[in-house]
Amino acid sequence: MHKFLRTIGFSKIQTDMQLEPLIERAVNEKNKTLVINGTDGSVIEQYQLPVAPSMGIAVVGERTGDGVFHRNYYFPYMQSYDGTLTEAGSVERHLEKETYAGVLEDFRSGITLIFYLTNSVQLRELVKMQMHVKARQAFLTGLASEGKILLPIEKKEDVETRKSRSNERKSLVEAARQGDQEAINILTETDINMFNEAQHRLLTEDLYSIVETSFMPTGVECDIYSILGEIVSLRVKENVYTHENVVDMKINCNDCIFHVAINESDLEGVPAVGRRFKGKIWMQGNLEFVEDEKENEE
Repeated sequence: MHKFLRTIGFSKIQTDMQLEPLIERAVNEKNKTLVINGTDGSVIEQYQLPVAPSMGIAVVGERTGDGVFHRNYYFPYMQSYDGTLTEAGSVERHLEKETYAGVLEDFRSGITLIFYLTNSVQLRELVKMQMHVKARQAFLTGLASEGKILLPIEKKEDVETRKSRSNERKSLVEAARQGDQEAINILTETDINMFNEAQHRLLTEDLYSIVETSFMPTGVECDIYSILGEIVSLRVKENVYTHENVVDMKINCNDCIFHVAINESDLEGVPAVGRRFKGKIWMQGNLEFVEDEKENEE
């Protein structure tokens, strides 16, 4: 059973057997999101069972020539309408089944972001059609199984200064990726100074009064991250089947905006705009693909 089902309001479901009626309902209600032709006359179908605004369970399977639907896999999802532009987005297929991981090389945190691609079926169709496409936008969301709310910290710089510093660092990171030694040296020196300052402040201050936001991979799975980010907005949604509340928070983490959902019962503290969320998330996202004119010309 998927670990993050509880995130979207199914904390009482403990086995696949308990989930089966919902999976059947998703298929029987015919809420198709995509249908493509498979091999040997079969059809690949994706269904969605909405359980709250912008979230639910997606079911992907194969319908054979005799009309029988065979489920391949399912996953909880949350949709976002806040896109992150990308010039270095790519995909990698998972080994176990024909699903894909999205990869953002130009993620604002300075790391390569890997996430579970929620529109893998669409990509399978594009691959089958032999279309040359590239990613233009990524709509990122995170599902959290637990988390806590931290108070905000005092900001010593105004918004414009912080934005200028962020853009300057982003330019340096991009130059460093291109092999610019001067940019590498500047980033190295900045990180050393920041580390030394943090060590000095830790003698008299708490860690989370120094670190405002953070974003780092954690565990053995490449799409699981530990985050600390500021809450920009929030909304409480109710699962229509279980009546459990799910908190949908728009998070600003290292200057990247994305949505994080968590079951209200798994959240420690009271969320509010301006406060911070700290937790472990499963990062997923929908990539918007456009035709790659350069590849098609070749």
